[in-house]
Amino acid sequence: MPKTKKTHDLKALLANSFLPTLKLSTQFSLCFALIFITLLSTASLSYANNSLKSVSTADVSTSTENIAEAKTDKNKTKNAVAEVTNANNSMTQKEWHSLEQLAKNNAVYFHAWGGDPQINGYIQWLAKRVKQEYNIQLQHVKLTDTSEAVSRVLAEKSADNHQQGQVDLVWINGENFASMAKYQLLAQGWVAQLPNFSLTNPSENEAMTRDFGLPTQGMEAPWGQASLTFYYTPIIARNQSSTTDKSSNAENLATPTVSYQNSIRHAPKNIKQLLTWAKKNPGRFTYPKPPDFLSLSFLKYALITLNQDKSEQVKSTLYQTVTPQSQDDLLPALWSFLDELHPNLWHQGQYFAASGTALQRLVGDGEINLGFTFAAAQIPASVDRYNLPENTRSFVMEDGSLSNIHFVAIPYNAANHNAAKVVANFMLSVEAQAKKQQATMWGDSTVLDVSQLSQQQQLLFSTDQQHPSTLPVNSKIIALSEPHPSWSKLISREWLKRYGAQ
Repeated sequence: MPKTKKTHDLKALLANSFLPTLKLSTQFSLCFALIFITLLSTASLSYANNSLKSVSTADVSTSTENIAEAKTDKNKTKNAVAEVTNANNSMTQKEWHSLEQLAKNNAVYFHAWGGDPQINGYIQWLAKRVKQEYNIQLQHVKLTDTSEAVSRVLAEKSADNHQQGQVDLVWINGENFASMAKYQLLAQGWVAQLPNFSLTNPSENEAMTRDFGLPTQGMEAPWGQASLTFYYTPIIARNQSSTTDKSSNAENLATPTVSYQNSIRHAPKNIKQLLTWAKKNPGRFTYPKPPDFLSLSFLKYALITLNQDKSEQVKSTLYQTVTPQSQDDLLPALWSFLDELHPNLWHQGQYFAASGTALQRLVGDGEINLGFTFAAAQIPASVDRYNLPENTRSFVMEDGSLSNIHFVAIPYNAANHNAAKVVANFMLSVEAQAKKQQATMWGDSTVLDVSQLSQQQQLLFSTDQQHPSTLPVNSKIIALSEPHPSWSKLISREWLKRYGAQ
């Protein structure tokens, strides 16, 4: 995901980065703009990026004012997807072909975090391919922080540069999306024009049209994702009777001749089964203690899935700033579930793991049999390092996986917006997504619904010898959108009040 820091003061970024280079008259214009921004600006959304930082309500309460409000009834809830996929925004094949012709022989300045050699290498591969296919020169403008691109576009808008912006495409998510949307710095309604956007199956995966709970309104195209993935070791390998050879049985469970489905047949497949499984296998599951990011991810997954029987109007409040009413509507189901679950956890819920690493260590040491992670690629790597048992298997819950999506966006004043669309569409191609997912290239999970692809296309996402513990490439992942960030702080605070003293 793009590296970000809190963009608390856009006017300071603007002044430090751009004012000294502008004419005096322009500086006066910017000063008036900065006064206006001072009156409006507040802390932007805080997004859980690679460092997995949690967020506070104060950071987000006003950043979303100019983004469409969360929906309040069944029809409005569907608008988050409809706004992106609206037929009025889509293009015919002929129209798209014409756009591709207009895009040829242009340059696209792609502003993206440049701190990872593997990611940089993948972008170089992208540049080579779009050059071959469309004669588009993709230039990677390496950023230390995505807020640099935000401040640049804001400066251009304040200087009345509405057509010749220097940023054609930007890698973005969370807080920076909220900031750019707030100041109306992004092109709208273009995502539905991309032919490959349909490969994400957005009508079934609403997470593709929400950025940390906020509707994208066609301003961002999904590029990659991380989903909450569970991993499991069969309990039979731990609790053999004295008449059974334990080591022999564990070996049999790990052998490739055992089918994947057979190896996870006793694992829970949804939130209700998880509670039943924990009661049948007391002490064999736990989760990290809030405010750990992974802990909050599990609790938000539970909050969403435990309230699926509520009305669409009530469920839509998950994507709004928390109110006393939404707390009363949604939190009781979570607390009731946890009250019933905790006595059956590791150490009867009196102690909790400190982090995802500690959780994995408990599985590796055989103290528990079920864990979860946002970094699915860690599981086979941990098995190979002997940190997890050989018979560990990854799976996703059938009622959904909380997903963090990262996106690309086109500024409203991009000089080469047609070429930027072509590049964004190629980023969503089967070829580019499969290449990105390769562990040797980047290892970033695809946003495509692989289960909807042809068998031949699915093979592109697999390796010649897929690691037995890896999540199968054709797994059906129902992506659950992140709730509004204000829920994270609330859940953490209230959890500590209820269970923290234990």
